[in-house]
Amino acid sequence: MATPLENLESQLEMFIENIRQITIIVSDFQPQGQNVLNQKIQTIVSGLQEIDRLKSQVQDVHVPLEVFDYIDEGRNPQLYTKDCMEKAMNKNEAVKGKIDAYRRFRAHLLVELTNVFPAEMAKYRAIRGDERPMS
Repeated sequence: MATPLENLESQLEMFIENIRQITIIVSDFQPQGQNVLNQKIQTIVSGLQEIDRLKSQVQDVHVPLEVFDYIDEGRNPQLYTKDCMEKAMNKNEAVKGKIDAYRRFRAHLLVELTNVFPAEMAKYRAIRGDERPMS
């Protein structure tokens, strides 16, 4: 059984194909082709009704607005996910670098404070439960 999203997708594909066919009929219209044109118009109306019926089944699908920007710019919307992942990885690297820098700073600060204030730092370590000697 196809998912509601797949049903909508196939209905949209059929609708697009019917629109393509009707443009061909209209671009080279002949009076004897009126019945065929009327049938295609009726098919398009039926297709729109079916799409309207299917839309309630995919109400929970949320598409980021940026995806529509990608489409408007003529870019592949599947690149949106790739770009988001790359941005997240870059941000993660930057944050990781900051965390590592703060850890190194803390370790260096504790060493220097231990050298300058050994008694106070011993009390600090005792309170924190960190009995490791600072080098």
